[in-house]
Amino acid sequence: MQNFEQFLLDNLPQSKSIHPTYESALHNMLEAGGKRFRPALLLGVVKAYNPLMIESAYHAAYAIELLHTYSLIHDDLPAMDDSPLRRGHPTLHVTYDEVTAILVGDALNTYSFELLSNAPFSDEIKVNLIRELAQNGGLNGMVLGQAIDCYFENKPLALEDIKTLHTNKTAKLIAAALKMGALIVERENEADELYDFGIKLGLLFQIQDDILDVTQSSEEAGKLTNNDEEKNSFVTILGLDEALREANLLADELTKSMQSFDESLQRELSPILTKYINRHKN
Repeated sequence: MQNFEQFLLDNLPQSKSIHPTYESALHNMLEAGGKRFRPALLLGVVKAYNPLMIESAYHAAYAIELLHTYSLIHDDLPAMDDSPLRRGHPTLHVTYDEVTAILVGDALNTYSFELLSNAPFSDEIKVNLIRELAQNGGLNGMVLGQAIDCYFENKPLALEDIKTLHTNKTAKLIAAALKMGALIVERENEADELYDFGIKLGLLFQIQDDILDVTQSSEEAGKLTNNDEEKNSFVTILGLDEALREANLLADELTKSMQSFDESLQRELSPILTKYINRHKN
């Protein structure tokens, strides 16, 4: 991932503007780092099947990271979670102002698709990648999940509805990362299987985040914790012990599913997945 990180830093969004802080604000949350989990999944699939395409795939991995970063910036806004901390740094509306944070989020969102449109793939692959990112990050994906999350704040949901919420808000973009990797290397047969695996992985990822929200300090997490009391989090609805049980069951299921991957895919994805599948146990 070190080479991808350098690619990201070498290709930060550029703006020719008289605005004194716009460009630095565009760079702020990207330079702050992060887990880069979604790019790692995409690049792992590509490396498993066609390592020669890794550098080209950086464009798609970066597009996912841009879209994900925009979603975090907007999620932290006063109108949503009103969070002062992200990736160990003050959030953009704290560092600059709310208008700047909104507009930077908008810019990173659209820049993700501009970047994909200029990626070194065939037109057919580019269209497929753009469609996948838009479908899972947009009105019937991440944005829908955010809308449900905000609307039902202080209105407890049933467990299946919470799973629907977080399938959209979190899991679909993780699933899209895996599928986009398969589309880049033209492994259509594996694409849908990886997407389904990614949905379950994304749900586990969210349960873990909810667990860590009540078991880690803000300094450890790099973001404000103990901030979900009014949200439909798995811990809020199930309690910590039951949420841990759900996470363990899902982690076991995903570990077994990984064993059905072919050898090359297991080799590339297992180090990433094992680390994240078990992170709630640390």
